[in-house]
Amino acid sequence: KPSLYIEQKCELRHQPQLGEDSWVLVGPLLSQTLQYELCGLLPSTAYVLQMRCTRWPLPGQWSDWSPSLTLTTAQRAPIVRLDTWWRQRPLDPRTVAVQLFWKPMPLDKYSGQIQGYLVRAPNQTEAVPPLCNTTELSCTFHLPSEVQAVVLVAYNTAGTSHPSPVVFLESTGPPLARLHIEARDPHSLWVGWEWPSPRPRGYVIEWGLGPPNPSGSSKSWKMEHNGSISGTLLQENIRPFQLYEITVTALYQDTVGPSQHIYAYSQEMAPSRAPELHLKHIGKTWAQLEWVPQAPELGKSPLTHYTIFWTNAQDQSFSTVLNASSHGLVLHGLEPASLYHVHLMATNKAGAANSTSLTLMTLALEESELHVLLGLFGFLLLFICLCGAARFCCRPSRKNPLWPSVPDPAHSSLGSWVPTIMVEETFQLPSLRDPGMTPITKITVLEEEEKKPGPRESNDSSGTCGLPTLVQAYVLQGDPRAPSNQPRPPSITSDQVLYGKVLGSPTGPGPGHYLRCDSTQPLLGSLSPSPKFYENLWFQTTPLGTPEPLVPNQEDDCVFGPLLDFPLLQGLQVHGVEGLGGV
Repeated sequence: KPSLYIEQKCELRHQPQLGEDSWVLVGPLLSQTLQYELCGLLPSTAYVLQMRCTRWPLPGQWSDWSPSLTLTTAQRAPIVRLDTWWRQRPLDPRTVAVQLFWKPMPLDKYSGQIQGYLVRAPNQTEAVPPLCNTTELSCTFHLPSEVQAVVLVAYNTAGTSHPSPVVFLESTGPPLARLHIEARDPHSLWVGWEWPSPRPRGYVIEWGLGPPNPSGSSKSWKMEHNGSISGTLLQENIRPFQLYEITVTALYQDTVGPSQHIYAYSQEMAPSRAPELHLKHIGKTWAQLEWVPQAPELGKSPLTHYTIFWTNAQDQSFSTVLNASSHGLVLHGLEPASLYHVHLMATNKAGAANSTSLTLMTLALEESELHVLLGLFGFLLLFICLCGAARFCCRPSRKNPLWPSVPDPAHSSLGSWVPTIMVEETFQLPSLRDPGMTPITKITVLEEEEKKPGPRESNDSSGTCGLPTLVQAYVLQGDPRAPSNQPRPPSITSDQVLYGKVLGSPTGPGPGHYLRCDSTQPLLGSLSPSPKFYENLWFQTTPLGTPEPLVPNQEDDCVFGPLLDFPLLQGLQVHGVEGLGGV
């Protein structure tokens, strides 16, 4: 309103009520200007306006901004593209029922608000009632069978949109190939395909709940105008644990292809229960089971396999896996007269479910069968005992299995008991005069002679394997405790018992050798004779001085190792080596 007492000028500012646009300042507005037209505003948009004033032309202060005034611009006719799809069903030879679907796709973000939709036949005037006048996104109407098109428009108070023709094309195009589904998450499905040749100009995808839902239930759909794509993501009206039927149709320039169908779950559930087990037949060691497969459940994927578990009275568990088409099984290897607990587990991709437990008992063995088994067991036990006894009695190391064996000195390990005598070592043995030491009763030394041996000496040499060397004989004359006043002839007499001969030369550098002869007299002169023939061990010296057994032969079966290794004559080493000259 103009001022009554002062001249002033004013400023106006405005901005859309919704959004984050900044204020737009308009002015100055003089007092004589009672109205102002704002241009360049958006249609069907609410604006907020404010004004302030100051004294003019005299200097003064600006007033505060006035309270807001909200105004809405006039509506605009809808600027949209209508995507359409249809289904036809013949009612009679001359009439067809058409179910038409559409989706408005705004071409301008400032398009006018749509208040409704009109479906008219081609060339139909406004005076004729339309086929459909609705605010929904679908409409069902009847048409003569010769009519193959309709016109769809959107309207509001400002006018109508450009008409969108709908042509009912025949399904003569090539179909899609390899339609497949992938569940990305519980609320979306990815639908993929391979486009044929020629390439379609677009696709129509429909989806809704699958059987056992009625076929006329509401379905969602979308249109893809890019014919070069090979899949799309469905996110509208997708819920987990529900079976969906997806239909994809290819759109060509003057035709459409046949619709392709596929079923899928966005998220599957485990089976709610497993089939019940039933016992069909049972024997002593087997049992035949069967079950009735259940019908597919809504929201649950098909079964992949079955697993049967059975447990005996000792809590030993067994199991086997069967494919989903199985409906029976025979359990083998059961024990007679035994109790078993059996249950079935059904499994799909989302989980598994168990059936109730089935308890069964196998049949007992008959008396005749029990006798046969006991007889076989007894025969097996007797056979094992006989084999063990034969092995015990026929072992090579046991010659007399019924009494303990007496060790054989000739094949004993006496040689390993004798310690190895090194060259540098000198044994400190007790004196031969020690009363505890067994005395050597007589030592006979035969000097080397140039003459040939006589007949008697030839006989002696034959007793010592015919070796033409100096012979030093060590003999035991009778009882060592008895005194002896007889002279010591160099030859061997009838009361002398020959045990061994030492071979070697007093001046020779090498060590001597001692011989064994075939005497059966006890070595120690015991009053009681030996129970068996005594045979001394055979030894020979290795290059390192280690005694080792010598394998006998026909030429030198009397040869031993060095004299110092002879157990019964080691006393000669300390007290007799000076006088024997290196023997």
